[in-house]
This record gives sequence, structure tokens and C-alpha cells, in this order.
Amino acid sequence: MPVEWQKSSFSGIDAENCLELAHHKGRILLRESDTPDMVVTAAPARLHTLLLAIKTGQKPTRTP
Repeated sequence: MPVEWQKSSFSGIDAENCLELAHHKGRILLRESDTPDMVVTAAPARLHTLLLAIKTGQKPTRTP
């Protein structure tokens, strides 16, 4: 089954450099549209922890 990528709403309609996300086999996939062959994968809980730490300006803690 092919991966279905979704463009970030923050990228705008005509933006060429977009962050794209996908959910595949229990993992979150991230890539930039201008380098689609380079994909970062993360477990949803760990990505959530990282994003929360970035938003609050705190150091991320490890999740099990």
C-alpha cells in the first residue's frame, strides 16, 4: 500500500518547500517536499513529546 503524504497547513497553498507527514505502519513519517527521498520516522508518542518540548521551551524527556 502506498504512503499517502499530507502537506502541512502552515506551508500555504503554493509553497514549494513544504513539510509533509504520513502515518504508515504505526509510525509517523516526515519529509520536506524539496527532498522527498530523505524521510524521518518517529513513534507517535516520542514525536508528541518532542513537539510539546519545543512548544514549551523545555528539554524533552524520554518516553517508554
